[in-house]
Amino acid sequence: MQDVSLLAGLDIYALDFSAWKKPVLRQCFPNAHVKFITSIAQVPPSGILVVWGMRQVVGELAQDVKILRVEDGFLRSVGLGADLIRPISWVIDNRGIYYDATQPSRLEVLLTNTIFTSCIIERAILLRERIVAERLTKYNVGVSDWHRPSLDKKIILVPGQVESDASLAYGAPNIRSNIGLLQAVRQANPDSFIVYKPHPDVIAGLRAKGMGEDEALHWCDVQLTDANMGSLLMVVDEVHVLTSLAGFEALLRGKSVTCYGQPFYSGWGLTHDIVPNPRRNRQLSLDELIAGVLIEYPIYLSRKGNALITPEQALDELSEWRARAGGATPWWRECFRIVLRRVVGVR
Repeated sequence: MQDVSLLAGLDIYALDFSAWKKPVLRQCFPNAHVKFITSIAQVPPSGILVVWGMRQVVGELAQDVKILRVEDGFLRSVGLGADLIRPISWVIDNRGIYYDATQPSRLEVLLTNTIFTSCIIERAILLRERIVAERLTKYNVGVSDWHRPSLDKKIILVPGQVESDASLAYGAPNIRSNIGLLQAVRQANPDSFIVYKPHPDVIAGLRAKGMGEDEALHWCDVQLTDANMGSLLMVVDEVHVLTSLAGFEALLRGKSVTCYGQPFYSGWGLTHDIVPNPRRNRQLSLDELIAGVLIEYPIYLSRKGNALITPEQALDELSEWRARAGGATPWWRECFRIVLRRVVGVR
C-alpha cells in the first residue's frame, strides 16, 4: 500500500479534479493539505502535484515539482466509474501509471524488485480465494449467468474495451480496436467458440462503441451484454485481451490468458504474450502478482467514513454493498445516465 503517511502535513496541489472526485482525493491524503488548482503555475518549487491518470501537464513546472498520478484501483465499486459512483480503491503512482507500458510504473518496479514474504503471500492466497468464491470483480455489475453450451469446443472469452481509453493508447502497441482483437482471436482459433462481452460503459451508453464494433457477430459466436463477469469467467476456458483488467480477473480464477497488448499483469510468466514487454523478465507466482497488485499498490477507501482500510476490509464492504444494491440497475440510474450523456457527452 502506498505510504501516504509520508505526506502528512505537506501541501498537495490537485490539478483540475472534478467536484465528485475531490472528497475521494482528500480521503486518499488524510493528513496532508490538499489544495485544488486550475493551473500548474499555482504549484510552488519543490511542490507536489497530483493529476488524474495520464493527464498531460501542459506548461513549465516550477523547479523540483513531484508529480503523483492517481487512478481507479482493481476492486472499485458496485457500479460503473462512468456513472460517477464513488470508488473503494485508488492507486497513487509517483513514476507513471500501471496501464502505461511505455515506462516503468511504481507497480512494475514493485513487481520487479519486491521479495514477497510468506506472510503477504498467505494474505494474497486468502484474498484470491475469497474474490473467486464471492465472484467479485472491478465493477460488480451484470445480473445474468451465461450457461456454457454443450459443445466439444474450446470456449474463449474476449472482453471489449473503451477504445478511447488511455490503457489502449499506452498499453497496446499493435491492435487497438475491439474488432481487430476479435479478428485476431478468430484467425488464431478458427474452431473455438468465441464469446464477446462489450465493455459495460459502452452497454450503458456512457462511452462510445469502437469502430466496426457493430460487426462483432461476424467474428464471434455470441455477444453478451448483461452477463456477470465473476460468473462468466468461471465457465470459459481462455480469456483473450488487449489490456483489459478481465485478464487479471481470469488469472485469479486459474484461466489461461492471452494478451495482445501489454497490461500490467503480463510479462511475469503467467500469460501468453503476443507482444512481450522486454523490461519484464521476472517470473512471478500468481500469488506474488496478487500481493503486489491488490495489497502493496492500491489504497482502499472506506465507504463508512473517511478512513483508509485494508484490502480485506474492502472486500467486506464490497460484499455488503453488492448485497444491498441487488443486481438490476435502478430506474433513477438510467435517468441519471441521460443527464450524464447530455452534460459530459459520449466519448
